[in-house]
Amino acid sequence: MIDALILCEGKFGTTTGKTANGLVRRSHKYRIVGVIDSSKTGQDAGMSLNGEKNGIPIFRDVADALSNTKPKCLIIGVATVGGKLPPEFRPVIADALVRGIDVVSGLHEYLSDDEEFKALAKKHGATLTDIRRPPPLDKRHPFGDRARHIGALRIPILGTDSAIGKRTSAWELVDALNEAGIKAVLVATGQTGLLQGAWYGVPLDSIPGDYMVGELENAIMAAYEQESPQVIVVEGQGAASHPAYVCGSRAIMAASAPSGIVLQHAPKRTTRNYHPELKLPMAGIERERMLIEAFSGSKVVALTINHEQMTRGEVERTAEEWEKKYGLPACDPLWQGCGKLVEAIRKML
Repeated sequence: MIDALILCEGKFGTTTGKTANGLVRRSHKYRIVGVIDSSKTGQDAGMSLNGEKNGIPIFRDVADALSNTKPKCLIIGVATVGGKLPPEFRPVIADALVRGIDVVSGLHEYLSDDEEFKALAKKHGATLTDIRRPPPLDKRHPFGDRARHIGALRIPILGTDSAIGKRTSAWELVDALNEAGIKAVLVATGQTGLLQGAWYGVPLDSIPGDYMVGELENAIMAAYEQESPQVIVVEGQGAASHPAYVCGSRAIMAASAPSGIVLQHAPKRTTRNYHPELKLPMAGIERERMLIEAFSGSKVVALTINHEQMTRGEVERTAEEWEKKYGLPACDPLWQGCGKLVEAIRKML
């Protein structure tokens, strides 16, 4: 594994910091040795994020981190609206490059196209990696309507909003299925899942529309052909009802030809994860379920809870209420585990 610092200045623990949050929770490719966020200097990243210590310290800046660690790379830990690099990150990135530290980014604004960063990287023997860069035209795959014919269940984890925990729930479900003796594999669709070390996946929202579905379908087929799983869990993106982020969710349904869908919702969230001044209202479960089932031709088979701003008691009551109201298994994957989801999927095999 590669020792890595995460740059998440001022955003760790927020929805904008979801890349950092995800890497602190799980990373199969990088050994996370610290997070840079001066607003939380000295804290334990796990305690700050989940209330449980994990031994990952939060540092003030690169110099502070280097007094305690020896990272090989710096990962940009934010997912900003529009995928742009926050201006305040530039001096931190430059500082890392001057010290010979590689920089890895999942933003739409490609660091390897930035003349200042390119010059610094070349001078100091560092590299710039943009994992959200789409494959060249001659390497892209058109849609072939192949996924529906494979012998594995395809289970996308979709949601009522962006940054609502779909990827985290997808990983938790894959773990739970494998622990239950049901071979499962994750297909990632965003930069964080790829950074976490998912073996299969694509940076879906950076791929031109003509190839978006085909590229994801190709990743699903690769997972099936190389792993022979019983279940392929596909990470969701955006939401079918989200006016700004509809494309990813729609492409996932088309590419995966779902056998069944898990729908995630945050009961306490009232406005969309987007430009806050727009105050876009959230969709409820009913509307999202209707859109998903209409677009996919499949059914929502379970519901999952994002517990932001909720107590454990509220989560338990919500799960019970949803099960009575919708007739579907419901749970919080992080607080309650995925046992109900596993049993629902087992019945589909």
